[in-house]
Amino acid sequence: MSSVLKVSSNPHIRSKDTTAHIMQYVVIALLPATAFGVYNFGLHALLVILTTVATTVLTEYLYDKCMKKKNSISDFSAVVTGLLLALNLPPQAPLWLGIIGGIFAIIVVKMLFGGLGQNFMNPALGARCFLIISFTSIMTNFDCDAYTGATPLAVIKSGEGSVELLDMVIGRISGTIGETSMIALLIGAVFLLVMGVIDLRIPGSYIISFALFVLLFSGHGFDMEYLVSQLAGGGLMLGAFFMATDYVTRPITKTGQYIFGIFLGVMTGIFRLFGPSAEGVSYAIILGNLLVPLIERVTKPKPFGKGGERA
Repeated sequence: MSSVLKVSSNPHIRSKDTTAHIMQYVVIALLPATAFGVYNFGLHALLVILTTVATTVLTEYLYDKCMKKKNSISDFSAVVTGLLLALNLPPQAPLWLGIIGGIFAIIVVKMLFGGLGQNFMNPALGARCFLIISFTSIMTNFDCDAYTGATPLAVIKSGEGSVELLDMVIGRISGTIGETSMIALLIGAVFLLVMGVIDLRIPGSYIISFALFVLLFSGHGFDMEYLVSQLAGGGLMLGAFFMATDYVTRPITKTGQYIFGIFLGVMTGIFRLFGPSAEGVSYAIILGNLLVPLIERVTKPKPFGKGGERA
């Protein structure tokens, strides 16, 4: 009997996927958007990406060394944080901006709260919001050699011009390094879905609720061209598939994930349509991260025999 029954402590559901494998899948999924960002904006964008990723990895290594902790850079989470942060930076951002953001993301948002699995918000988004507050003029300046002027979302919000929808879908527009190409981001999202790294509960409910909010409250009625421009512009696709789905800062319950996604969609709509800025994805996800403990508490299933339905 002892050779058949193995008694051990939880967790009892195990997977062959490791944290490193999952993070590597995320890096691979981000490569199309990364490559297009470099193609679209040039060599400086590549330098921003490499500098930011190197900063997050080196910062985590040195922190582990100083705190006499087991080295954790092999799980690739620092690489993902650095890459996501870099893709959320303007293409002509000075290299020191990525360095400051990378240090803040790893030390303040991640490691001071216990490292991977303990942080209460997405480190890359936390660092991006910190940089926006601290260096607003730099973080909102998207002029580069290829493009000048306002981003398509800013043009739409001001109502002082028109945008080319096809350019927004392909990515031939100004914006942050990794957010411009809807096609490249969807290619990466499909890869994550096929590999089973993410599912559609959060990104699906996020995008659908945002679309409904725009249709109901934008004042443009059922203008499909306006709706698609809102979906393709800004960081919606990058946020929905790559940051809102972060294992650590999303709800673990299925019902909670739907609620989380709907909350993000509504908040993004409020920020974009009624706020002073044309964007709002980062702040929506950060606010959602803060509410995750409450969402999980409300949606936690009842144990059998503790008030739940009897079989």
